Amino acid sequence: MEKQISAIAGTTAPRVPTPEQIVRAPKVLLHDHLDGGLRPETIVELAADCGYRGLPTTDPKELGEWFREAADSGSLERYLETFAHTCAVMQTRAALVRVAADCAEDLAADGVVYAEVRYAPEQHLESGLSLDEVVEAVNEGFRLGEANARARGHRIRVGTLLTAMRHAARSQEIAELANRHRDRGVVGFDIAGAEAGHPPTRHQAAFDYLKGENNHFTIHAGEAFGLPSIWEALQCCGADRLGHGVRIVDDITVGADGRVELGRLAAYVRDKRIPLEMCPTSNLQTGAASSYAEHPLGLLTRLKFRVTVNTDNRLMSGTSMSREFAHLVEAFGYTLADLEWFTVNAMKSAFLPFDERLAMISDVIKPGYAELKAEWLFGPRG
Repeated sequence: MEKQISAIAGTTAPRVPTPEQIVRAPKVLLHDHLDGGLRPETIVELAADCGYRGLPTTDPKELGEWFREAADSGSLERYLETFAHTCAVMQTRAALVRVAADCAEDLAADGVVYAEVRYAPEQHLESGLSLDEVVEAVNEGFRLGEANARARGHRIRVGTLLTAMRHAARSQEIAELANRHRDRGVVGFDIAGAEAGHPPTRHQAAFDYLKGENNHFTIHAGEAFGLPSIWEALQCCGADRLGHGVRIVDDITVGADGRVELGRLAAYVRDKRIPLEMCPTSNLQTGAASSYAEHPLGLLTRLKFRVTVNTDNRLMSGTSMSREFAHLVEAFGYTLADLEWFTVNAMKSAFLPFDERLAMISDVIKPGYAELKAEWLFGPRG
């Protein structure tokens, strides 16, 4: 359709969205870590409030740069080490409320209309909060952030995913916590952390429990580890979505003549429309991809896998949904129609009731992109 419009306008080139249009485009985010998205100035202030003296610097600008440089190591394990500082300042109810409110406001200002933000409640207990109190504080913060965003003319809805750490032994407890709060802001469950040596099947009991409760869950798989991690997440654990899933490309062969052959696992993922929560910038930092142009997202999109675009950790990656989209536009020449496709994919894959997903697509996402696509009609003429 956009190619036809461009031809009518006197050019055969598809219209590439401007940075300003990308920001205004409605976006859906499924893979974003709460403790990976703090504002540097918030970290500095919370550290002063709680007496945490471990920060490498108390200058917000320098601190933001430090996080990006430390995370840009090519190693998932080193990348994960940066979270010691953010978690250290997220140990009180007030801190959790503030961080969650900041998160909702920042996402809304970037044009995100729906987000599922994940965090591990077990990492926020050092000051005496209970698991339930952690969840209640984060949910309170997101409701506050949503209200603050509305007051500024932005609309956003945020659901949370409760994460269990795959190297720990609290997954059953966190799964039960997610189920207990599922009608009060929590939309699903996740496991995260270093994949190597920590297969998802270690947490099989938690996944079996959630399936028995008809609850939703995603699993970090196929990021730093390969196809066995993806296979276990799907065929043993029954994941609804794959967190990252970038290594599914290892089961795809591209011949010298350009012909593509899918292995059995890759074909299964595509045929079953299993959502891939892809995080391009994060993948570059952890060594899962070498460049935006070489990121498997390009091939997987061309092959029509259920690809979604996400931020992972906005602080560590110095990114936002708009920046992720902008990188992909530059690397692949994606148009507004392509960005809409990613966004609809994400909304279809969200852990919301079907009628609410459909309404978001029909009443928010498609009208928003239609308006942006039509703007060329009212531009300068001559």
